Amino acid sequence: MVERGWESCDFIFVSGDAYVDHPGFAVALVSRVLEDAGYQVGIIPQPDWKNRSSYMLLGRPRLGFLVGAGNMDSMVAHYTAAKKPRSEDAYSPGAQAGLRPDRAILTYVAGIRSVYKHIPVIIGGIEASLRRFAHYDYWSDQVRRSVLLDAKADILVYGMGERPIREIARRLNAGEAIETIRDVRGTCVRLSHAPPAATQASWIRLPDYEAVKGTDPDSRRKYAEHFMIQRSQADPLSAQPVAERSDGDRWVIQNPPAFPLTQAELDRVYELPYTRRAHPLYAEGIPALKEVAFSLVSSRGCFGGCSFCAITFHQGRAVTGRSQESLLGEAKTLTALQGFKGYIHDVGGPTANFYRPPCPRQTQGGFCADRDCLYPAPCPRLRADHQDYRETLSALRNAGVKAGVKKIFIRSGIRFDYLGMDSRSGQGFLRDLCSFHVSGQLKVAPEHVAPLVLAAMGKGNPETYAAFRKAYTETNRSLGLKQYLIPYFISGHPGSTLQDAVELALYLKQSRFIPDQVQDFYPTPGTLSTVMYRTGLDPRTMEPIYVPKEREKRLQRALLHFNRPEYRALAREALRLAHREDLIGPGPGQLV
Repeated sequence: MVERGWESCDFIFVSGDAYVDHPGFAVALVSRVLEDAGYQVGIIPQPDWKNRSSYMLLGRPRLGFLVGAGNMDSMVAHYTAAKKPRSEDAYSPGAQAGLRPDRAILTYVAGIRSVYKHIPVIIGGIEASLRRFAHYDYWSDQVRRSVLLDAKADILVYGMGERPIREIARRLNAGEAIETIRDVRGTCVRLSHAPPAATQASWIRLPDYEAVKGTDPDSRRKYAEHFMIQRSQADPLSAQPVAERSDGDRWVIQNPPAFPLTQAELDRVYELPYTRRAHPLYAEGIPALKEVAFSLVSSRGCFGGCSFCAITFHQGRAVTGRSQESLLGEAKTLTALQGFKGYIHDVGGPTANFYRPPCPRQTQGGFCADRDCLYPAPCPRLRADHQDYRETLSALRNAGVKAGVKKIFIRSGIRFDYLGMDSRSGQGFLRDLCSFHVSGQLKVAPEHVAPLVLAAMGKGNPETYAAFRKAYTETNRSLGLKQYLIPYFISGHPGSTLQDAVELALYLKQSRFIPDQVQDFYPTPGTLSTVMYRTGLDPRTMEPIYVPKEREKRLQRALLHFNRPEYRALAREALRLAHREDLIGPGPGQLV
């Protein structure tokens, strides 16, 4: 601040992550966007929340505080799916655990309020976004209130924050009081009293918090309905304001979602002058930076619709892809960075081969509110096309040869079902993928093989993966390459019985692939699967769904590690409970 001649910051961003000036870190991206709009932004990363003076390091900001827990929900950052404390935190210096509090937003806002009275506080990021209404909290096994009410912040920014934060900043800078900024798209605000009946009539009303927090069947059904109403109001082109009343007469009002950035706007965000390094304060380095330091984000948004994923609830389903020119420019920047060894690690986004809007409505920044794009069957209006992505990858390869790029990988994952839909350019893309963008192994996510479990996950039938696996093998054979698929699977997902877990274990044995890692289902806020876990209902149909919990989740996971000595006792127990004793004993057909 002294070097820049600032007497004060306009905004101060308090973050649960260490400060890395890279667009893959929310604190850097939002701060650079505000800087680009002419504001002076200070950052307090990972303050010592037990010391009030930590929030005073940069003085009182002129316009307000911004607060985010970091790139992950702080509870997910701290605990495994088994609720055991993690020993490392990739977003902290040297992977040190414990540098952010549990429920970081609540703690940070309380700390700020303790030292600066009557200061605007705006919360955002993944923790705020996915907890904006009443939500099931796995770690306490309760439905908690909106984080906006518990934190007593002034505004909650949900989803992608560039548009909302610029609008809030403009209005604050113009002298408007924070209490009067109530209509910005992509934000939630709180009311401490009931609004007039005429105002309420214009809102989409959620079931009250009191109606959804209980454990009785009616409360659980109400909670499932609560989530589906939110889901129906996620399309920026058609959404209405959504209101939820909490205990007493406190309200949370969600304004319609912000419109996605245009391609030109997204390009500009990623072309801002990031140093792409961790702050010099961190001699130990920030492990999370290694994953993205030499990667390119080519798109934002995902219409995959996986039940267990919160990306569609946070980023939205409308896909915006960056221009080829912008990606070429960033690739050139990467080659000049210290530590670049000739490899671009990824060109992708939430799903790498979702690079352009697949239908006219997405071209306008919207999506269908009443159906998914790929499940239970692909939308008739959806047009799979990989040609633009192929051309962009080709341009990057051609430019990379001159700049010393040895290889460009695609690691952010592809949707093989979408690839199989593309009869025009899909086969060519698969050939390009195998020829240029895989190095021995390609990671994909079939997730399961049992049809009913896949249906609960919002995924296609198992034959889709079988067809892709065959095409991948044949393509590599024709190229004279030995490259393998590394499939990811989820154990213990709602809908999965012990019999389904046995089916998956047998599939793994027969395919001669035993995974080193299996993702145990993790009920995190903001996903359809978490609602299933809480309610025992499939919210899409309101029909009962089987939910494995506690010990059975451990048994299902053990079955997928049947070859490991430490899991054999649990695997035997699981097989006996599933009445599959025929799979216990010596011989090639048995599991243990």
